[in-house]
Amino acid sequence: MKAEIIAVGTELLLGQVVNTNATFLSEELADLGIEVYYHTVVGDNPKRLEALLQLADTRSDLIILCGGLGPTDDDLTKDVLAAHVGVSLVQNEAGLIQLNEFFERAQRTMTPNNLRQVETLADAIPLPNRTGLAIGCLYHGEKNNYILLPGPPSELKPMFVEQAKPLLQKEFPSHEKLTSRVLRFYGIGESSLVTELADMIEHQKNPTIAPYAKPNEVTLRITAKTEDALSAKTLLDQVETEIMARVGEFFYGYGESNSLEQVVVEALKQRHQTITAAESLTAGEFQSIIGEISGVSAVFPGGFVTYSKALKEKVLGVDHELLEKYGAVSAECAQAMAERARELAGTDFALSFTGVAGPTALEDQPAGTVFIALAQKDHPTIVTENHFTRDRAYVRHSSVMKGLDLVRRASLSKD
Repeated sequence: MKAEIIAVGTELLLGQVVNTNATFLSEELADLGIEVYYHTVVGDNPKRLEALLQLADTRSDLIILCGGLGPTDDDLTKDVLAAHVGVSLVQNEAGLIQLNEFFERAQRTMTPNNLRQVETLADAIPLPNRTGLAIGCLYHGEKNNYILLPGPPSELKPMFVEQAKPLLQKEFPSHEKLTSRVLRFYGIGESSLVTELADMIEHQKNPTIAPYAKPNEVTLRITAKTEDALSAKTLLDQVETEIMARVGEFFYGYGESNSLEQVVVEALKQRHQTITAAESLTAGEFQSIIGEISGVSAVFPGGFVTYSKALKEKVLGVDHELLEKYGAVSAECAQAMAERARELAGTDFALSFTGVAGPTALEDQPAGTVFIALAQKDHPTIVTENHFTRDRAYVRHSSVMKGLDLVRRASLSKD
């Protein structure tokens, strides 16, 4: 079964609301073995919605419409779909009872336009709304099937999981399901990653391989279509093994939300290691990012933000003559900052960041020049010279990501 998701709402086109429903529904449909081929967004315009429905009919078996089920004049999704399939709208009795009870509890007078929320297509299967008032439905057309869902995620998600999903499982049973695994990589660009895996991607069948570029990292989603979980795991393991043989040195973790900072903090916790940081151009961004991770206090006692040369001397104790000779934007300064920070905090690791975020040069160093040092207990200090590109914010974020990867690699090397 080919599925298509149509989000209805001018607010989505204006960027006032982010379309998170499409992501949620795609994942849920994949669990049912239903492949989503198209995501589209249309404003609150009946002619454009009708044109989109005509197009969807030619390419999709299941068409899911989200939004436009409310009480106002611009909530026209049900009206347009009813006209499209040639049926009338009827009141849903259970929905009407729920609507009346809501206004009685709220001690408010119900305006007539609220009755629009409990209308549904004649002969459709109604989908009750546990968290709202707008009724959804599943309608079987002559060739296509349609599902109407409310726009607010707080209403759409429970309606789909509790009402629509069981109906789809019952009426369109599938022996195959889609199982995905996400691999995350740092230190290699999307173009380089794709080049390394070009033959695998070109000849992919099952599983499929899809790369996604994100700020300062790349993810790979490998997806298998199988009848059972064990077969899916076997296929995914085989592909992952081949991927790791080629680009495994850049791999750092799994999952959509398992960030590099989470991996680093977890690695430090597991090994009972601690870390501090001395930041100049990043102005505390590294410490702020790891500070978002639950339980970070077990590995991070605190750190230092020393923007000026004076504070580098006064707070960290960086030698005045070193700063005069080499400058603040130098490998020597980065090394001294990291080593002094580790001594002061008494930690296993200390990162330092010093450089030029931009937009102008500093100490004859062009924007994007960043020195990052990692001081380690009982091991030599590592110092890297980096030349990042793009704007000031991206340079700072790139610096933090590079620092995190230095810690990750150093922590793992001590196993």
